[in-house]
Amino acid sequence: MSSSSVNLKAVPGRLTSSYSEVQASRLDVSLPLPSVLKSSFSVVDGPKSSAAGNPEEIAKLFPNLFGQPSAVLNPGGSSVLSKDISLKIGVVLSGGQAPGGHNVISGIFDYLQQRTSGSTVYGFKGGPAGIMKGKYVELSAEFVYPYRNQGGFDMIASGRDKIETPEQFKQAEETAKTLDLDGLVVIGGDDSNTNACLLAEYFRGKNIKTRVIGCPKTIDGDLKSKEVPVSFGFDTACKLYSEMIGNVMTDARSTGKYYHFVRLMGRAASHITLECALETHPNITIIGEEVAAKKQTLKSVTDYITDIICKRSELGFNYGVILIPEGLIDFIPEVQQLIAELNEILAHDVVDEAGVWKKKLKSQSHELFEFLPPTIQEQLLLERDPHGNVQVAKIETEKMLLQMVETELDKRKQEGKYKRDFLGKTHFFGYEGRCGLPTNFDANYCYALGFGAGALLHSGKTGLISSVGNLAAPVEQWTVGGTALTSLMDVERRHGTSLLAFSPFNLG
Repeated sequence: MSSSSVNLKAVPGRLTSSYSEVQASRLDVSLPLPSVLKSSFSVVDGPKSSAAGNPEEIAKLFPNLFGQPSAVLNPGGSSVLSKDISLKIGVVLSGGQAPGGHNVISGIFDYLQQRTSGSTVYGFKGGPAGIMKGKYVELSAEFVYPYRNQGGFDMIASGRDKIETPEQFKQAEETAKTLDLDGLVVIGGDDSNTNACLLAEYFRGKNIKTRVIGCPKTIDGDLKSKEVPVSFGFDTACKLYSEMIGNVMTDARSTGKYYHFVRLMGRAASHITLECALETHPNITIIGEEVAAKKQTLKSVTDYITDIICKRSELGFNYGVILIPEGLIDFIPEVQQLIAELNEILAHDVVDEAGVWKKKLKSQSHELFEFLPPTIQEQLLLERDPHGNVQVAKIETEKMLLQMVETELDKRKQEGKYKRDFLGKTHFFGYEGRCGLPTNFDANYCYALGFGAGALLHSGKTGLISSVGNLAAPVEQWTVGGTALTSLMDVERRHGTSLLAFSPFNLG
């Protein structure tokens, strides 16, 4: 590890003197903690765990971790943790930003300051690549202070790199040994926590003392289980999007002539769209899971929207707002089949300009592909993301639906069934919601998650994700523990092959 990559006396990237009144007012807020974290506690193991699916395969992939129990923090007890221990803990932000990430780090830092003696926290810079390249900063009270209760991930920055190859695992091992790390906290979503579990398995298999704990982060709200009721950032993002949707709704009513098609983030789940609909009451909301359950086609979704527009027109309303989840196209069964076939073809073949590759599509999929607007065809053929998935964020579903609704309305107009002029506008609310000032809930939740992660490492745990529950109750009544990451694992198909994946909906 070169000394040039290390910055032990870094200066915070933010100046509190430039903060707005709102930002400054949040810096010195004393956050409440679950009562179990306010005094002495013991960490109690639960029963042996299994997996979300394919337990035999998961057991083979994680021989050192599979079956280990989840844990819960209980007040007092005979195994109260010692304060005389000194720990060296690393923390890394992985994947996209989510409001509250800075409070997770603050929680870890404060736990070690209060509950251990002379411990050190290293922040790896730029995501998992910082671990592999040995780029880090030693966190201090002065360095952490400007980021408390603030949005963003810029304290140490994030990245989407994965620790996957033998060489990369070796690099992580060297960094862990060089810094003499007792533990590492990976703050990320489903794929990041899968990676955290792989790292925990590797370290244990190599008899390396570094333990690994995950924290649930994603604004999409699609990292859920019975023990992990919500990922952090979801609450803040939904409130930010809802404010923007409310503004658009007021604009629509003010002009009286536009229909706004609003696409919201959420590839694997429509949670953001549903929550924003409950907060704002738009005219139409498409929920991907309902579309899948009813086996709706693109045409039936288009007809549903068009029918409502026509009905509103008859009532004298020629405007409205329509919410659409980012991953809608992934939920439509006929499109799912098309995408699955495209994934297999793109994993093994080249898409030629003459279109010979289309002969490998089944007749129904080929017919659907030709039915789609050319721009959507192009977007479906874009390079896949690192996980082998269609990059749905680049598929402008709202524009596709707008075009299809326009075509259907023109047809009905010719038939005399629609007599107004239709004007549509499209929006995508995405990155706007990822780095806002965290809501009180996310600020408190993230701080508790960080505190809990510190407690799990203090007690010697590894391969768990920090879990804070009973969230509908006051903060003092929240439960704290850790869920075995392998218990949330399954195997899914990506890049045309079967690969390990974190199962985000293990609700059993």
